[in-house]
Amino acid sequence: MDDPAAQPDPLADAPPGARLARGVCRHLLGHDFVTVEEMTPRAGLRVDVMALGRGGEIWVIECKSSRADFTSDRKWQGYLEWCDRFFWAVGPEFPAEILPEETGLILADDYGAEILRMGPEARLAPARRKALVHRFARHAALRLHGLRHGRLSGVSSAP
Repeated sequence: MDDPAAQPDPLADAPPGARLARGVCRHLLGHDFVTVEEMTPRAGLRVDVMALGRGGEIWVIECKSSRADFTSDRKWQGYLEWCDRFFWAVGPEFPAEILPEETGLILADDYGAEILRMGPEARLAPARRKALVHRFARHAALRLHGLRHGRLSGVSSAP
């Protein structure tokens, strides 16, 4: 069997946001959250990471690799209605003081992360939670299917 340490890093040439997302996902698994990346809670809105906790709690994490990446994001406030807690994930060089204080903050790198500030809780309505968990499950299942069997055309993760 091949030595995993000898395998090339599949994200070595990935954009910085994708590498931050990997570190965030690894960290959240340690908090008993499962994650999906590039989740679409509704048409026109794509979050970098959506995390689902054992108790059904839903967190949204937006990964920002630079000041310009943050200042060009005009949609982030629309993410708040699709989660119980919202976080920014940034690297160690990011000027964290420009991020809104009323949001969560995660310091991340390619391999791990640390929650520096917990995002305030705003519980989702039960009907929205149910719909999001369903969409999350379909999104995750389709991603797994794509990895194992190739991409399916014409299949939507929408409920």
